[in-house]
Amino acid sequence: KVQTKEGFQVLSIRPTSFEKAPLQDTTVTVETIEVAEFTDSVWVGESVQQSDRPDLGSAAVVVSGGRGMQSGENFGLLEQLADKLGGGAVGASRAAVDAGMVPNDMQVGQTGKVVAPDLYLAVGISGAIQHLSGMRDSKTIVAINKDP
Repeated sequence: KVQTKEGFQVLSIRPTSFEKAPLQDTTVTVETIEVAEFTDSVWVGESVQQSDRPDLGSAAVVVSGGRGMQSGENFGLLEQLADKLGGGAVGASRAAVDAGMVPNDMQVGQTGKVVAPDLYLAVGISGAIQHLSGMRDSKTIVAINKDP
């Protein structure tokens, strides 16, 4: 139990800090309210990329590559590995994204997606703190790197 004398508290919790709560049969009351129409913005559109891979943020297996992959074409090897591991998601470090190897929606880390899979494979990733902050809640982490 935590107590404080302050009137307002701000609490920040990482989305992967807890296991998913079990679904429960609950009933709720829905209340409709009237609000003024908001006209200060205009919908421009949306662009959604379709993929056969699971969502990076909710995949049970994530295989990520870094600058050590040397080119975007080599990320195909990671896709093959993810397929062998049951169709996992493929991610990337910020260095790989900044080098133009892969699109930024594959980025795992502080400025990318936060992941917490059962198995996280890091291939050719330096282990920068920005990347670690996005995958440290993974259950099992395997790093493949030629650096000692």
